[in-house]
Amino acid sequence: MDKRMSAADVVAQLQDGMTVGIGGWGPRRKPMALVREILRSDLKDLTLVSYGGADVGMLCAAGRVRKLVFAFVSLDFIPLEPYFRQARQSGALEVMEVDEGMMLHGLRAAAWGLPFIPTEVGLGTDIVDRNPDIKIIDSPYDDKEWVAMPALKLDASLIHVDRADARGVCQITGPDHYMDDWFARAADKTFVSCDELVDTDHFRDPAQARLVFWERAATTGVVHIPGGAHPSSCNPLYGFDVPHFKAYTASAKEEGGIQAYLDKFLGASEEDYRQNVGGLDAIRAIELPTY
Repeated sequence: MDKRMSAADVVAQLQDGMTVGIGGWGPRRKPMALVREILRSDLKDLTLVSYGGADVGMLCAAGRVRKLVFAFVSLDFIPLEPYFRQARQSGALEVMEVDEGMMLHGLRAAAWGLPFIPTEVGLGTDIVDRNPDIKIIDSPYDDKEWVAMPALKLDASLIHVDRADARGVCQITGPDHYMDDWFARAADKTFVSCDELVDTDHFRDPAQARLVFWERAATTGVVHIPGGAHPSSCNPLYGFDVPHFKAYTASAKEEGGIQAYLDKFLGASEEDYRQNVGGLDAIRAIELPTY
């Protein structure tokens, strides 16, 4: 089955009010081209589930988000994403803030068709006190209490990977695939953008196949978008764009900053966007971060 489609095709399958998971981690391997396509559309009232970065910030600033389920929203070297901060402090968002591990449990519960997964994480913290949808339950086997982390069922997930084939086999060659496999399995539909579209024979090599982290049956559509994670990183192809993120963060201090940012960079297509940020060669030349 050929699952190739365009970014516009992906957004056409999303609807107002959907719960959308966004893969990646902070400023790392975010499906930013698909996020930009949402920004070019009229989609609104979304519930986002994300280990967030600029994906969350841009969509919040553009007024597309009703509720956010998150463990953090950060650009890493810029600790708090600026437009998320504005939305949070203004009370514009309904939120469910949880621990990183709790969010993983929520995705796993959804993937496994469970209503919740019990965990000790969150006991005795404000996470439970401030999230009325998260319940404390008694163990049927002893006198312990557990946090019942509810399933985070997703209508759709958006993920970016290094490579994919037309059948939906996806490869992540960087040092961490984060929680993307669970975002893929927790969603009714999973749309994946890739930097490189490869022939299926690429995955017949066992060394390449072991870098595939979820079943191709979980992938609904594949969009070939070189540089599609920018300004986040896509290790080992390119790092995150520090000057771009700094300019983006600075825009949040200006009146009408997000609109000025979008007017300068977004364009009518990803081809426009790549040209506005210096081209694909410039993206691929961004050095990987050193830790």
